[in-house]
Amino acid sequence: MIEEKLKLTDKWDKTFIKSDLVNHRKITFNNRYGITLAADLYEPKNCDGKLAAIAVCGPFGAVKEQASGLYAMELAKRGFLTIAFDPSFTGESGGVVRNMASPDINTEDFQAAVDYLATNDRVDKEKIGILGICGWGGLALNTAIIDTRVKATVVSTMYDMSRIATKGYFDNDDSEEKRYNQRKMLNEQRTIDYKSNDYKRAGGVVDPLPSDAVSFVKDYYDYYKTARGYHIRSLNSNAGWNVIGTMSYLNQPILTYSNEIRSAVLIIHGEKAHSFYMGKTAYENMIKENKYIENKHFLAIKNAVHTDLYDDLNVIPFSEIEKFYKENLK
Repeated sequence: MIEEKLKLTDKWDKTFIKSDLVNHRKITFNNRYGITLAADLYEPKNCDGKLAAIAVCGPFGAVKEQASGLYAMELAKRGFLTIAFDPSFTGESGGVVRNMASPDINTEDFQAAVDYLATNDRVDKEKIGILGICGWGGLALNTAIIDTRVKATVVSTMYDMSRIATKGYFDNDDSEEKRYNQRKMLNEQRTIDYKSNDYKRAGGVVDPLPSDAVSFVKDYYDYYKTARGYHIRSLNSNAGWNVIGTMSYLNQPILTYSNEIRSAVLIIHGEKAHSFYMGKTAYENMIKENKYIENKHFLAIKNAVHTDLYDDLNVIPFSEIEKFYKENLK
């Protein structure tokens, strides 16, 4: 395979403090579309033998220096070899044009991470898990459907990006007319972009924050636009996706066969999260007529909002996540 030459920073530029309990290094790997992905690898210090491994990604529009890296580092402290990767077309990963997304390619990114782990000499290939945050929670679940090498999946504060694209928040835009108008707008933008040989950006988290912003938009602002979580390579922290960057989610639903997942799944959601309904529905659909429900779990976190599960170490249930992985990666 020919790897794209990536420009990777050699600085620790994360939104969290590096732990002295782990080793860290940058790695790269390819997906089956030939795109080279960049990742941070974390492993516990002074640990011999082959390890159980976990690939982490998300939130949707974030980078590995944000929430996914924090999750990966915390799990490495607990004995796992982990990687947090940037998806295709974003962050330090390759792919042209930039700032694009696709349910197929994004699911493939997770599978490519599993490829890397399954061929790593430090990893027990029978003990591989994945973890997705926010929109990448839905994509992790989508990966668990297709990739039988994945033995355990954790889904944290999930979005179903296809549901959001086709129905809007809280399914308020679930009508043929609204979907048609959205398709019309996006295809008109395609024509404009092609003519100008450039892609209009959709904008990241709104800035400045409107005085009448709803609570979850305020929560996003507090994470992505402040020192707490801002990162220069994060789409959500800056100019966002291309306007047409996520349009294929309108036409390509994910999670269609989630009730055929045999491997272990833990879905975690804050009870007060605006996105709670997506995690709850995903769990209900996953266990409906599924012959393998004994290893499927839903954990609601009392009083937690969506972004609490990005970086609040007092809220993210790492002990439960560790227990789940250790019980199912053995």
